[in-house]
Amino acid sequence: MRIGELAERTGVSVRALRYYEEQGLLGSERTGSGQRQYGEPAVDRVRLIQQLYGAGMSSASILELLPCVVTGIATPEMLERMREHRASVVRQIAELQDTLLRFDAVMANAVTSHDTGVSCHMANGQDTPGDQIVAVSMTNR
Repeated sequence: MRIGELAERTGVSVRALRYYEEQGLLGSERTGSGQRQYGEPAVDRVRLIQQLYGAGMSSASILELLPCVVTGIATPEMLERMREHRASVVRQIAELQDTLLRFDAVMANAVTSHDTGVSCHMANGQDTPGDQIVAVSMTNR
């Protein structure tokens, strides 16, 4: 498939796909006229790259990981880096869960305010009911 089709199928820009190639993350073959051609596995590879970027990995880290993805063989050093990165992702997920709890509390305050006509926050700077909800939620974990 050509680069435009790969971009369409993966939701990644043509520019990003070219960058992936420059970084050694993605390979292509060239036609006689120099156009890039990708095999079907490129779709999954691009999606994996996007997921790893989304998890906070750098291009260099992804490049180190790809041989393991392709061959299924990992060095002890690679395994240690993967464990470290996994721990980082777990921390990010926990932070996002806390953010979601806070957002839910803010949203609940907004709904209450909308339904009752009472302001979402207190003018005197005290904690809002949302802060209290989050505090209760955090202690009930």
